Amino acid sequence: MEQPHVLLVSFPMQGHVNPLLRLGRRLAAKGLHVTFTTLRLSAAAPLRDVPDDGACVHVGLSGRLRFEYMRSPPNDDTRHHLVPDEILSHVIAVGPTSLADLITRQADAGRPVTYVVNNIFVPWALDVAADMGIPCAMLWIQPCSVLSIYYHFYESPEKFPSADDPDVAVNLPGLPAMTMDELPFMVRPEFARCLWGDTIRAQVGAIRNGTVSRVLVNSFHDLERSSLDAIRASTTVAVSPVGPLLDQHDGDGDDDDDDGCVAWLDAQPARSVLYVAFGSLVSIGRDETAAVAEGLVASGRPFLWVVRDDDRRVGHIPESVLAASGGERGKITAWCPQGRVLRHGAVGCFVTHCGWNSIVEALAAGVPVVGYPWWSDQFANAKFLVEEYKVGVRLPAPVTGEHLRASVDRVMSGPEAAVIRERAMRWKEEAAVAVADGGSSDRSLEEFVGHVRQSRGSVELARLAQDIEI
Repeated sequence: MEQPHVLLVSFPMQGHVNPLLRLGRRLAAKGLHVTFTTLRLSAAAPLRDVPDDGACVHVGLSGRLRFEYMRSPPNDDTRHHLVPDEILSHVIAVGPTSLADLITRQADAGRPVTYVVNNIFVPWALDVAADMGIPCAMLWIQPCSVLSIYYHFYESPEKFPSADDPDVAVNLPGLPAMTMDELPFMVRPEFARCLWGDTIRAQVGAIRNGTVSRVLVNSFHDLERSSLDAIRASTTVAVSPVGPLLDQHDGDGDDDDDDGCVAWLDAQPARSVLYVAFGSLVSIGRDETAAVAEGLVASGRPFLWVVRDDDRRVGHIPESVLAASGGERGKITAWCPQGRVLRHGAVGCFVTHCGWNSIVEALAAGVPVVGYPWWSDQFANAKFLVEEYKVGVRLPAPVTGEHLRASVDRVMSGPEAAVIRERAMRWKEEAAVAVADGGSSDRSLEEFVGHVRQSRGSVELARLAQDIEI
């Protein structure tokens, strides 16, 4: 019997692609044949680290990782530059048919798909798999705590803030009490029934109705012990932390450092640099950019600031910070290898939008954090970062230069700095233990691989029975 064939289906944005692709590498390293797919849209931001259609790489002794992309109708995605709302609408419109076609092509090529894993914002992939008789699981790319919030919200919305009662405190098993401004956007009254909220509702609904047999989480047991116990008590579907999902290849060479960020860090003193990055989606406005710039200059510390090209073009960066970056004290770049940067000994603090990928990478690197959340799960993540993991502080909104300077001082040189750094280093050690051979996340992944292999036999028996009926 050939190896099982796992198809990974991702939403086409970098923050979604990265953790699912990293999961794919781990599954392939454990001997599975894995295919990664998404919609490649010419009108959306290009995806990094995603090879050409049909590429195949060998991982470990017998694993294979292929790249086969879903196809959009001709010229359907080239009208203009798509913003996130348009990307989601486009993916919903063309994704199901494109995925079914891809699965059929794989079978015709002698590579029948035996298992499907999706991530958030492509819930229709689970329906396509179920309709084609293929078992499936999801990779939850936000914290387990946020999954628990969504799960309880769709079960008991009356326990959450509403337009009539916006001040109600939310008390859920395994989680601290939360106010409305600490909750994910998609459970707030003004966003709960938007298109993004509807896709999360469908994704979480796949747990409730049993469409998925497993929920893999980009987290680790010791980080979210109480929320994991609580969500497991609420559902019969297995919920398994398999993180932190990090890119083990990040930092193998200089080809991922086009702008010389790592070389610049090499010249800075240990734990001195402020690394500032707000993710691939967030585009902060002119006032916020000016405030961040003012705080960086006032801090008197070296800084590495990732600023998207479109923010540069509209002139958001003040002359003061441009002057600082023209010397040795600062560097501005459009992109950098974040995992490699965070692991560099010169980085002393991470100023972040609190996207979960960024938080996981910071915890795994042992770097204290200054959080400035913007949307989605980031407000909840910031609360957990400060109150539960206790490795940083949250900036007030709207941010000022003085806010940023004071927050950076607090985590780098103030009375609390040593304790915050000690906690960050402890989480680094815990994360490393979790993914090491025999660690909690490694054991979860091994169990999932065994489940996938067992499911392969069930799929083959079902197809054989179908052939006999025909």
